[in-house]
Order: sequence, then structure tokens, then C-alpha cells
Amino acid sequence: MRRGTNLVQGFVSWWEHRSLQSRLIAAYIAIILVPSLLVSIFSFRAINETYMKDAVDKSAYILDMERLHIMNQIESMERSAQLAVSDKEVLNYLTRKTELPLGELVDFNMSAFVNLTRIQFNNPNIEHLYLFTDNPYAYEIWPIIFSERRIKDEVWYEDTYGLGDLQMWSFQYTDRDLIKRSVEQEPKVSLLREISVISGERSGIIQVDMLLSEFSPRTFTVQDERSQLFLVDGEGEVFSRAKQSLLSDAPMMEQAIQAKFKALSDGEPWQMEYKEAGKSYIFLSVPLEGLNAHLLNVLSMEDVLAQISKIRNTTIGINILFIIIFTIIAYVLNSFILKNLVRLTEAMKKARRGELYTGVVIRGGGEIGELAFHFNKLMNKINELVAVAVRKEAMSKEAELRTLHNQIDSHFLYNTLENIRMLAEMEDQREIADSLTSLGGMMRYNFKWSGDYVKLRDELRHIRNYIEVMNIRFDTPITLIVDVPNAMLEAEVLKMSLQPIVENSVKHGWYEEAEEAGFRNKTMTIRAEAIRGKCQIWIQDNGTGMAEEDLKLLRNQLQSSSSEKVNLGEAPALSAANEISRSNQSAGIGLINVHQRIQLFFGSPYGLTIHSTQGVGTIVTITLPTVVMTGGDEGEETHNRG
Repeated sequence: MRRGTNLVQGFVSWWEHRSLQSRLIAAYIAIILVPSLLVSIFSFRAINETYMKDAVDKSAYILDMERLHIMNQIESMERSAQLAVSDKEVLNYLTRKTELPLGELVDFNMSAFVNLTRIQFNNPNIEHLYLFTDNPYAYEIWPIIFSERRIKDEVWYEDTYGLGDLQMWSFQYTDRDLIKRSVEQEPKVSLLREISVISGERSGIIQVDMLLSEFSPRTFTVQDERSQLFLVDGEGEVFSRAKQSLLSDAPMMEQAIQAKFKALSDGEPWQMEYKEAGKSYIFLSVPLEGLNAHLLNVLSMEDVLAQISKIRNTTIGINILFIIIFTIIAYVLNSFILKNLVRLTEAMKKARRGELYTGVVIRGGGEIGELAFHFNKLMNKINELVAVAVRKEAMSKEAELRTLHNQIDSHFLYNTLENIRMLAEMEDQREIADSLTSLGGMMRYNFKWSGDYVKLRDELRHIRNYIEVMNIRFDTPITLIVDVPNAMLEAEVLKMSLQPIVENSVKHGWYEEAEEAGFRNKTMTIRAEAIRGKCQIWIQDNGTGMAEEDLKLLRNQLQSSSSEKVNLGEAPALSAANEISRSNQSAGIGLINVHQRIQLFFGSPYGLTIHSTQGVGTIVTITLPTVVMTGGDEGEETHNRG
């Protein structure tokens, strides 16, 4: 099974690597060859059946004609026997109890015996007419009346006892002439009857002989070299001509015929095919009623098969010639039709090698012309994109130079902050030193922008630094609660995606009027969880919350930013809490910016959702694909985005 699969796969691979012209020609040949083969197969089958049927019908006709002739000969022999025993003078002569006087013997010889000889004379096909008797008072009168002692050695003699009114037939290979006392090498058939005057009392035997050459002339003459008739008696003995016999080419045929007849259980006609020495024959047989024998016609199929083979070879030759001519014509036409496709292919190869593409002109329409048109458009677009990429590369190099300059300035700031932090520690100002450490971490995180993706762990570290710095300005510090499983700390998030949301809550969740009114217990909670392949991050504060109309307006703005490219510089002023009334435009812009960045990098199914209750607080949910980052420090991660 595996070997067959490998062969199929190998053929498919070989076929796919052929040229289009080769495959088209192969397809054309298959389209012509398969129907041609089917038509040829059905035609050969029809021709074969027709020739076979004609041969069988002809053979059956010969059998019927010869069978009719044999029936006439049987009737002639039976009539001769009946005439011979119907003469009362003959019966009295055979059954007399005393010797016949000489005068009566002369009268019998001149009258009744002459009538017997006339029977044979009137039926010239009858070879012998014999009357046998064991009556010692009946003299032998040649060539018709003989003593039974002359036939006691015949194989059929014992079988004649008890025939009564019945008759029997005997086929013999030789004819023993009782007068000449010699044996003729000619087969014959004999009709045998008991002669009885009184029922149950045997008076003699009558024998009517006919040579098989007269009994069945077609069996012993050459009518057709392709066929031969056989007479087969009840014992399975086969009689036929010796000259130009089919048995000389098939020595085992006679045994096959005998075996077939011995296996017969009825007298129905039958037909069979027989093969020997690479040659085919057809046997057809009909019973001969009353003889306990069959007439068999053996038909050689060599000529028939030769004619069929000639027709088949001629048809195959015509098909091959037609396919060759068709292949040449198809090759020339395909070469002309696919000329433009070859030109287009060469143009593609030049473009692939990086050579200057000047366009390819294909005259005329059709699929190839349309393909050439779109290929020209594609190459022009590629050239445009290459030009844009070159410009971007130049701009990127310029940005790198500026980044190097900024890094020099940032190192100066890091060193300055580090010196101030050391002075604060020397003056035992621990709070100021810790704040400077957090501020330095924030600046380092902001300045070191080596990629758009970071681990959630790094983003949370930045949030902690931000809260530490912001708590300097509040009398009541903000408590940050981070509830994130360890597995989620390696999740991939956009850099600076959480900080704007936290900053929005710090600025607008606990505004100055609320703090002056005595608001205490400021808490911000960050949770994360993987749900059905998505990373959910919740940022919750217990601030003043948002009014229902402000929340609805903010949600509509987020939704419209998902379907349109919003110009952040021209976006309406929004607040995360009830700061819309205070005209704080930066609040909504920060949320929309994060929402658009997430959808730009990950797609429309992701982004921000906001839930807020006035006087209770606000929850911002960030939905991202669950992607785990592996690697070392920031900037050296390897991303596996699904």
C-alpha cells in the first residue's frame, strides 16, 4: 500500500515539473486515446462476437443439413429391413421344419429371393442386406441368406438376443464381406433386428449395412479445411475422415471428445470451446435420434481469429497514426498559442534575477494578455514600494543617528540623578533617594525603546516606579495591588500600553477637590488572566467614577476609532471620569491612543473596554492575544505570535 502511494506521489511530482505545453499535449492525447481505446475495445468485442456467431451459425447449418441427410438414410435402411421381413415366402423359408424340395427351392430362388435382391438394387446406398438363420433346413443363398454361425464372432451378436420388435445400430471401423471372406478398411453402420414369426420365438437376424461415407458424406469428405464432422456412437467411438483431419494438429482432441460424450447425461445439443497447442476450436453437437449417437462439428477458429487480429492491428495502426498526426498539430498550435506566455515567463525570470524591468508588451487579449497587464502593474507597484523602502531606510538611518545623540543626553541625565540620589542618602533623605531611584527607572524605561513588545513583568515594574514617583505629590499615597499569576508575567504586551491608563486614573480618578474633601484609601488593582486564548488585563481604581452620559460618549469614541483612522491631534476632548466638564482633553486621547495601537498591532478583536460607576470607580479591560515571550533582558526577547 505504501509503495503504491509512493509511486502515485512520485508520478504527481514528476507531472507537476513538466512544462505547460507538455502537459497540454499529454492531456490532448489522453482525451483522444481513452475514448479511442474504449471504442476499439467495444468494436473488437462486437467484431469478435459477430465473427464467432457467424462461424457458429454456419457450423450449425452444416450440422442440420447433415443430420437431415442421416435421417433420410436411416429411414431408407429401416424401410429396406421392413420390406425384407414382410415377404411371407421368405419367413416360411427361414422357419420351415423340413427340407425344401428342389422344385420349391428353385421357385423360391426365382421369385422371393429375386425380390430381396431388388430391395438392395432399389437402394444403391445400402452396402449389404443379410438374413441370418440357424435353421438347418434353410440353405444359404448368397449373397443374402447365411447361417448364423458366420456372425457368432461379431461383437453385436449376443446383444441381438431379446430385441423383439426393437432394433439396434452398430458402428464398425471395418466392413467384413461374408462372400469374399475379406475385410474392407471402410467404416460402416449396421441396422440389426430379430426375425420372429411367433412372439418370443427367434427365427433369425436381419442386417442392413451402409458405409459411413454414404451414411454421412460430409463426415468423410473435405468440405472445408477449417471444419470437420465426426460421428460418435454410444460407446464414445469417433468416426471421421482421415485426410486433412484436424486431429493431426490436435492429437489430444479425440480423447477430449470421448471424455465429453462419456460425461453427457442427455441427448441435448451442446457447444464448447477447446484449445490445444495454442489453437482454438469450437465443438457443436446434435444428437441423432434412434441411433444412440451424436453428430459433432469441430470448427477451427484460426482463420476467424486471424481476421479479427488483422482488423485489430489495422485499427491500432490507424489510431497510432492519428495520434502522431494530432500530436504534431497540437505541438505546433500550442507553440504558437503559448508564444506570448513564453515571453512573459522570460520577462519574469529577468525580474527575478534583478535585471532592469522595462515592461512586456503582449498583443491581443485573452487570459495571457490580461496576465501580462497585471504583471506590468505588479512590477510598477513593486518599483514604487522599493523606492518607498529606500526612503524609509534612509529615514531609519537618520533616526539611528538621532537616537545615538539622545542616548548621550540620557546618560548625562542618569548620571546626574544618580549623583543627586547619593547626596540625598548622605543627608539621610531616604524618601527622596527612593523617589529618585524610581524616576531613574522610569526614564531608563522610556528612553530605551528598542522594540514595540515587552513582557508584562517589565511593564508592571514601570507602573510601580510611576506610582512611587506620583505618591510624592499626594498626602494620601496610592496603594498599588498587582494580582498577576507568574505564568502571565511572561505574556507579551505593547510597550507603554498600561502606563497611559494608570496615568489617566491617577490624574482624573482622584482629582484635587476630592482629596481636599478628605478622600482616603486610594487603591489601584491590576489583574491578569488567560481566557480562551486571550490575555485579559483589568486596571481598576476606587476613584470617583464616571457619569453615565460621559461613559457612553467615551465608548462611542472608542468604537468610532476602531472603524476609522482617527487623527489624535483633532480628537474631541474626553475625560476618564467626570473631567469632560473640566475640558481635560488629554484623558480621552490617551485611552484612544492605546486602543488604536492595540488594534493596529493585533487586529480588531482586541482593544479596550471601559466600565465605570459614579462614586464607585472605573475598570478598564485590555484584551490581547496570549503570546508568551522568551529570552533575556528587554530588547533581546524572541516573539512567538500566533
